[in-house]
Amino acid sequence: MRAPVLSDPEQLKELLGIPFTPEQTACITAAPAPQVIVAGAGSGKTTVMAARVVWLVGTGQVRPDQVLGLTFTNKAAGELADRVRTALARAGITDPDPSPTDEDATGEPRISTYHAFAGQLLKDHGLRIGLEPSARLLADATRFQLAARVLREAPGPYPALTRSVPDLVSDVLALDAELSEHLVTPARLRTYDTALLDTLAGVRLTNDDLRKVPEAVRGRLELLELVERYRAAKRSRDLLDFSDQIALCAELATTRPEVGTLLREEFRVVLLDEYQDTSVAQRLLLSGLFGGGTGHAVTAVGDPCQAIYGWRGASVANLDDFPHHFPHADGTPAERQSLSENRRSGGRLLDLANTLAAPLRALHEGVEALRPAPGAERDGFVRCALLPTHAEELDWLADSLAHLVRTGKEPGEIAVLCRSAGDFAAIQAALVARDVPVEVVGLSGLLHLPEVADLVSVCEVLQDPGANAALVRLLVGPRWRIGARDLALLGRRARLLVARGDAGAGEDDRDHRLAAAVEGVDPAEIVSLADALETFLDSSSYDGDDLPFSADARIRFAYLAQELRDLRRSLADPLMDVLHRVLSTTGLDVELSASPHALAARRRETLSTFLDVAAGFAALDGEASLLAFLAFLRTAAQYEKGLDQALPGGENTVKVLTAHKSKGLEWDVVAVPGLYRGAFPSEQPREAWTSYARVLPHGLRGDAETLPADPEWTSAGLKAFRAELKEHQTTEELRLGYVTFTRPRSLLLASSHWWGPTQKKPRGPSSFLTALYDHCTAGHGEIEAWADAPGPGEENPALTPPTEATTSW
Repeated sequence: MRAPVLSDPEQLKELLGIPFTPEQTACITAAPAPQVIVAGAGSGKTTVMAARVVWLVGTGQVRPDQVLGLTFTNKAAGELADRVRTALARAGITDPDPSPTDEDATGEPRISTYHAFAGQLLKDHGLRIGLEPSARLLADATRFQLAARVLREAPGPYPALTRSVPDLVSDVLALDAELSEHLVTPARLRTYDTALLDTLAGVRLTNDDLRKVPEAVRGRLELLELVERYRAAKRSRDLLDFSDQIALCAELATTRPEVGTLLREEFRVVLLDEYQDTSVAQRLLLSGLFGGGTGHAVTAVGDPCQAIYGWRGASVANLDDFPHHFPHADGTPAERQSLSENRRSGGRLLDLANTLAAPLRALHEGVEALRPAPGAERDGFVRCALLPTHAEELDWLADSLAHLVRTGKEPGEIAVLCRSAGDFAAIQAALVARDVPVEVVGLSGLLHLPEVADLVSVCEVLQDPGANAALVRLLVGPRWRIGARDLALLGRRARLLVARGDAGAGEDDRDHRLAAAVEGVDPAEIVSLADALETFLDSSSYDGDDLPFSADARIRFAYLAQELRDLRRSLADPLMDVLHRVLSTTGLDVELSASPHALAARRRETLSTFLDVAAGFAALDGEASLLAFLAFLRTAAQYEKGLDQALPGGENTVKVLTAHKSKGLEWDVVAVPGLYRGAFPSEQPREAWTSYARVLPHGLRGDAETLPADPEWTSAGLKAFRAELKEHQTTEELRLGYVTFTRPRSLLLASSHWWGPTQKKPRGPSSFLTALYDHCTAGHGEIEAWADAPGPGEENPALTPPTEATTSW
C-alpha cells in the first residue's frame, strides 16, 4: 500500500476542487464503521460516496480494491465508478492509465449493481447451498416465455382465475417474485390462505367487498399451483431469475457465516446506494454478510422521502432500521448522519418541496428540510395554471415550452413529467405541431402512443377473442370508423350469441353484460365482440337477429373479421414475423410512411423504437411467442412505471416521461401537467391482497409492520382496512410528488383543468396544484391562469352528441 497522501479534510477539498459542506465533510471523513446517511434530494450523495473512497484510500486506511460499492442500475453503477476513478486519479492516489508492469498498482474499487453482485456471489459460493454452477440467469423474454408455456401446459381447471392469459402470465411472475422477495415458501402461503378460507367459511359475507376476499384467496391458491409449476420448470432447466438470485443469496448469507467472513476480509469498506429501494431479501443478504454486529465499515445512503418503489417490493423500513441491522461490534446502533443542502434547485423551489414533505419528515428519523446553497435562496420560480378544459391545458403547456425553446432554452434541458402515460400522445402531438423536438421515454410511455397502441390492440385481439377493449379501440379508430350506434348493436349481437347459455339471466343482467362488453369490462370473458364480428363473414350460418346495422358497418365488420381470421393463422410464427405481418396487413406502416407531416415522421420513429424493443425481446429467446410478449407489455404498462430500464437518450429533445422514471434525473425546466383531483396525487389505492390473487398477504411480508394489519372480517373491518390502505397510498403519493417537484433546477411549470376530454363531471385542481397556487401567492411564483369552477348545470364543452357510423369508406 502506498504511503498516505491525505491527513486533513481541507487537503481533500483542494485536491478534488469541491467546497464540501460541513455535513458532507463529516460523512466523508467518518471513521470506518457502520453509518447511514439520509441524503435529501440534490444533496450530492454520489459526490460524497466518491469522496469517502478517496479519503479512506488517501489516508491509508484501505486499498482501492478493498472497496465495494453497490447500486441499482448499470447507469448509476457506471456513474459512481467513474466518479470514484476520476477522484482517485485527481487526488494523485492512483494512476489514471496504469502500466501492466506497475508494481505499485493497487487495483480499483469494485462498483456494480446489487443484482450483478448477487450473481457473482452465487457463482463463487452457490455450491455451499447446493446450487450447481451451471445455473443460468433468465432474461426477461425467457421468463415470460417459460411462464406462458407453463400456463398453456397446466392441466387445470382453474375456475377462480378469470383474467386473460397474458394477464395470468404476469400474475404468475408477480406472485413468484413476491414470494422470493419476502422469503416466503409456497407451503407457507398455502397454509395461510387455506386457514383463511376456513375462517371465512364461518363469516357472513354481507357485501361485495367481503365476497371478493374468498374469491381472491381461492384465486391465489390456484395461482400458487401455477407458480410451483413455473418454479419446477426453472429448476428442470437450471434457470434462475433475479428474485431467485436474491433469495438464494439471502439464504447463503444467513446460513453460511463463513461467506460473510471471506467477503468482509476482501472488502474492508462497503457503500450501499439508494438503500431505501432495497427489498427485505436484499436487506437480509447485506446484513448477513456485512452487518449483524460485525461492526463492518458499511455506509448506506438513501432518502426515505424518495422511497417510491414499494409497489415492486422495496421496503423503506430498511433505511430507517439500518442502525439496528448494522450495529457496531459492541452492539450500539450505527451512526445516522444527514445531508440537507441542495445544490440543484433554487431556494424558492425548495420551499415548495419542504412544505410538501413535512409529513414525511415526521415519519422518518434523520430527515431534515432541504436548504439552498448560499446565495441561491431567492432562485427558482414556479408558474402554474388552471385552465377550463384539458385541450386548453395542453395548449398552455405546449405554448409555454415552445416559447422557452424559441427564446434560447435547449430542448434537452426540459422535461414533462406525468403521473401516468395517458396524455403522452397528445403532449407529443402538441409539441411536434409547434416544431419542438420531443422524445417519449420508456416502454410504458410508448404503449400509449396511438401507432403502438393500434399495433398492440390488433395483437391482443388475435391472441384473445375476449379482448373487447382492444377491439373497440380498433373499431372506433380512423381506419374502421364505426359509430356509436353500430358499436352498440355489435355489443347487442355479442350478448345474443351467449343468450342461449344465459337463458336464466334477467334483462337487467343482460344489459349490464352488454355495457360491460362494449366498455371492455368483459366479466368472465363470456361476451365476445370478436365472436359477434365473425358472424358477418358468413351470414348463412348464423340465425340472424335483424339488428339494424348500417350497410357500411356490415361491410367493414366483414373485412375486419376476415383480416383477423387470416392473421390468426400465423400466430405460431416467430414474434417478429407476426408483428411485421400485422403491420403489413393493417397498412399502418404504409400510412405513416406516406404522410409528409412531422407528426407522422415522429410516429414512424416511435414504431421503429417499439419494434426494436420487440426484436430485443425475441433475440433473448428464439422461441418468444406473441403471448409471452403481450404479457411482458402488460407488466411494463401496469402502474405505468415501466418494466424496462430505458433512460432519456442524449438527443437534444424535450423528454416526456412518467414521474416514477424521473427519479435520479434533473433538468433546468420541468413541466408537470394533469394535476387534477384524483390523478396526482392519485387516489387509487395499491392493489389489496384481499382483492387480488397476485398480491402476497401483508402478514407474510418481511415488512409487515409498516403495512396495514389484517382486517376484521366484517363490513366495518374491511372498510377500515381500505381506509388504512388509502392513507398508505397518500404517503406513497407524497413521496412521488416530492421526487417530481425536486427535479427542476430553475423553473417548474404546473397545470390542470376543470373539464377532461370525456368527463361529464368537472375535475378541478388537486391538493398538489392548490399547494403550488399558495406557493405562488406567497411570492415564489406566478399564476398565469386560474379558471373559475364551472357553475351548476354547466356541461363539458368537449362533449358532443355521439355520431352514427360514417357513410364514407
